Amino acid sequence: MVRRIDLIPSSVKLILALAYDLLALSIAFYLAYIIRLGVDSVEISWHENIAFITVVSSTLVLFYSFDVYNSVVRFFNAKAFLKIQLLLIIASIIFYLTSFLVDAFVPRSVPIVFLVLASLQIAGARTLVSLVSKKRWFDEREGVVIYGASSAGRQLVHALSQGRTYQPLAFIDEKKRYVDRRVLGLKIYSHKKIDQLVKKYGQFKVLIAIPQVDPIRLKQIVAHIEPYALELLIVPDMSDIVSGKRSIDELREVSVDELLGRKPVKPIAELLSANISDKVVLVSGAGGSIGKELCRQIVLNKPQKLILLDVSEAQLYEIHQELGEILKEAANPLSIEPLIGNVQNGMLMNHILRKYGVQTIYHAAAYKHVPMVENNVIAGVTNNVFGTHEIAQAAINTKVETFVLISTDKAVRPTNVMGATKRLAELVLQGLAKQDHSTRFVMVRFGNVLGSSGSVVPLFKKQIKRGGPITITHPDIIRYFMTIPEAAQLVIQAGAMGTGGDVFVLDMGNPVKIIDLAYKMTHLMGLTIKDETNITGDIAINFSGLRPGEKLFEELLIDDNAKKTQHQRILTANERSLHYNEVAEILAQLKAAMHNEDEATIRQLLIAAPLDYQPAKSKNSIENQTQNLTSNVA
Repeated sequence: MVRRIDLIPSSVKLILALAYDLLALSIAFYLAYIIRLGVDSVEISWHENIAFITVVSSTLVLFYSFDVYNSVVRFFNAKAFLKIQLLLIIASIIFYLTSFLVDAFVPRSVPIVFLVLASLQIAGARTLVSLVSKKRWFDEREGVVIYGASSAGRQLVHALSQGRTYQPLAFIDEKKRYVDRRVLGLKIYSHKKIDQLVKKYGQFKVLIAIPQVDPIRLKQIVAHIEPYALELLIVPDMSDIVSGKRSIDELREVSVDELLGRKPVKPIAELLSANISDKVVLVSGAGGSIGKELCRQIVLNKPQKLILLDVSEAQLYEIHQELGEILKEAANPLSIEPLIGNVQNGMLMNHILRKYGVQTIYHAAAYKHVPMVENNVIAGVTNNVFGTHEIAQAAINTKVETFVLISTDKAVRPTNVMGATKRLAELVLQGLAKQDHSTRFVMVRFGNVLGSSGSVVPLFKKQIKRGGPITITHPDIIRYFMTIPEAAQLVIQAGAMGTGGDVFVLDMGNPVKIIDLAYKMTHLMGLTIKDETNITGDIAINFSGLRPGEKLFEELLIDDNAKKTQHQRILTANERSLHYNEVAEILAQLKAAMHNEDEATIRQLLIAAPLDYQPAKSKNSIENQTQNLTSNVA
């Protein structure tokens, strides 16, 4: 509608405005006499008509001269209102003076009544048009309810009122003293009365106007809102608003990191810097999810040099560019070397470590996707086991001080090839740790990280946005989750604790049932799950069955003998290890089977090795896992 009005020629708009003002002034002039004298007593002579022509023409001339007709009516504001009022006061004075100039009959109250009537019709009409065009019609703007009636909430209402996207409907607040009162014309509801808002307004978005909200409180807010399947958005951090990077109405989705995350624990500064500050640090697999975050946090701890190693040119380029921008903004002169290379190449690893004088290695290069490794056994063993062995042996040869292996919860009682290879990689390092050399080997084991490649979170989000269905392997499957930044920070701190051959386990918090995660993600995007209790829902869930080698639940410890460390979220596990000669014999047998491309023998060797590897099989395996899961929960 507004666009169509904009297309009308300016000359036509001017004629329409002049015609309206002429009509309004005419009504104001004659109605002023009628109000003052009464209909029966009004006698308009040619003297009064001359006064009428004088007043109307002078008013229109004043309007034109002072650019009243150059103003866009839908942007009419207080300044424009005062300008018209001042010009109408001048016109009223001219009206009164005509009684002397043309001998017209003009009672003293008539110009005052004229002023009031003209103001209502001219300034009032423009104000009304402006309000209507700014507010638009109710059904053209999306209704939103603002969670938080404090300063940020009020600022958000003002910001949204200037836009054309959202229509604030009400506030929600937890403070009892605010409930049932009004702020900026909007009623404040209790957070326990969301059902009343849903009944009154139907579906709407909820905007959380609590900048830098505490993670625990955010989870509580989400718990109030999520059952109603209302889309949830949050205002930016107040620091970004104050610095001018973001405006208060630049809303973002509540991330699953925030939904499942927990209150961060302050890192121990000396542990963060111990293996990094003023040292040459290398990250293998630097282009992966964990590798990237390790690099981001390493540059904050002032290394002497950072070596990025990855087999993927594209991923290596991406993290190198990102770090370059971070260093440029911080005016940090740190030298970064991006190197393309495969950890399986022992000669290349020796060359790189010796050339750059590497002192600390974070080994994150691995194949980690269970189904992919299950179908590519030789590649999985080559990279995860022999790749780890090659770079670890090169670390010993070049006297690297610290070598930290990024391991996984799937290495505990593995049911798949990937887990078995990671457990064997742990045994390789534990065996090497017992030899006579100066390199300190440390292993850090943790579960799933939110947002990593292959994680269910980005997959679910993609499936929900395209209308479903969401695919879940099994209704009872559970997983531990941790945010990537927290995992990387804990890995760095754990790596500084070990004395050699240590296995550290990160406290992953409480496990999450994947089907519950699907429900929550769907509800927070304003949609509902289609199931037996809600056949008209938006998104269906399909159960595809456990994939080859997949477990219903993961474990972090082989034995329940973990001990606390100086960090409350890092535990140390005292687990069985092998002498390097035993490890070397297993590696030799694997290498021979790989040379013959004998996958069956490779699988048998992994089963025979002391890895507690029991491949998942068919229905019986699932039933056994379900029984174990039930007993663990109990």
